[in-house]
Amino acid sequence: MAAPVYVLGGHQTDFARNWMKEGNDIVDMLKEAVADGFSSTEIDPQEIDVAHVGNFAAELYCKQGHLGAFLAEIDPALSGIPTARHEAACASGSVSMLMASAEIEAGRYDLALVVGVEQMKTVDPATGGDFLGTAAWYDQEAKGVEFAFPKLFGQLGDVYEERYGLREEHLTRIAEVNYSNARRNPRAQTRGWFSDESQNLDSGKYGNPVAGRLRVRDCSQVTDGATSIFLASESFAKKYAERRGLALANLPQILGWGHHTAPIKFDTKIAQSKGNPYVLPHTRQAIVDAFQRAGLSDAWQVQGIETHDCFTTSEYMAIDHFGLTNPGESWQAIEDGVIEFSGKLPINASGGLIGCGHPVGATGTRQALDAFRQVTETAGDYQIDGAKKIATLNIGGSGTTSVAMVIGS
Repeated sequence: MAAPVYVLGGHQTDFARNWMKEGNDIVDMLKEAVADGFSSTEIDPQEIDVAHVGNFAAELYCKQGHLGAFLAEIDPALSGIPTARHEAACASGSVSMLMASAEIEAGRYDLALVVGVEQMKTVDPATGGDFLGTAAWYDQEAKGVEFAFPKLFGQLGDVYEERYGLREEHLTRIAEVNYSNARRNPRAQTRGWFSDESQNLDSGKYGNPVAGRLRVRDCSQVTDGATSIFLASESFAKKYAERRGLALANLPQILGWGHHTAPIKFDTKIAQSKGNPYVLPHTRQAIVDAFQRAGLSDAWQVQGIETHDCFTTSEYMAIDHFGLTNPGESWQAIEDGVIEFSGKLPINASGGLIGCGHPVGATGTRQALDAFRQVTETAGDYQIDGAKKIATLNIGGSGTTSVAMVIGS
């Protein structure tokens, strides 16, 4: 049995901010996420043994690489510690957490700082869409294609329609729920976009087509943001709990995880899934692995899910891949209100990528931090009643890299 890895909290920047318009850059984002993370957790920078940064494409958006080295610039106490930057497209944040947790399990280090970060509002939408295309097979799927990723995830919907049937109103309802949830989240990008709980997503700009079957309402946001999170060994967690007057048993852990990588090309993935009830079997297996490692028989043993709704079609996929319904019957959980904030198993109480925002390299760490907030009852207005365990799913590329976790106590 692997050694436990504890989650001690962290900090999320306000995802509604445009850092370039403020005159700030990606280093400023790292500084704020790290400094406020230390403040909120009452961890001393000198206690950090190792640090990992999750980031997708700072070389493109910001003309800057080697992000791990900037941690030594942020705080003198971090100078000299080992650091690394990890890239797995939109799953970069979660993969960084896995790397840090593996080191803790191996006994190398006792306290790790993980930071997910992405500054995306440095270029126009077309250029940004082209940059995002490098998370697919660029030459074969994205080169010269306007907004390649909406097209690819629109095709995911097409596969569902061909195999099981798919109705547009179910995708629209997913967007409505996520925008509604975001109104409760003080760090969500879209929290102020709507004056009340009702949103008309069928008309105006939200109904405008983007690519294929997807419309503006179906798409996650272009977001600047960073999230820090601290992972600890049992020995450090004991000391941390004692000095803060907490019970060790009440500190959240990464109870289970799953990590699978499918072929990068979307058509190859779909061809491989022929005859399989799950459209993305590698994603399904990542979820199953996380549940098994956490000792859970199914999704009904968690109280909430933070999933990767880069598009409404990816959340539609996640509903049946998590096992809320039989394969191809995600519509049933939507119609029955299961996924809503007050439903049997809320999905994306934070607002998800559509409502909260999607700074690519920071999404996995943000999901984990929101899971921490839920199980420590510090989520405020978007707190799920009785949350003890939260599942997360972070996806890179067109269902290529899938990382699932269960966080709780």
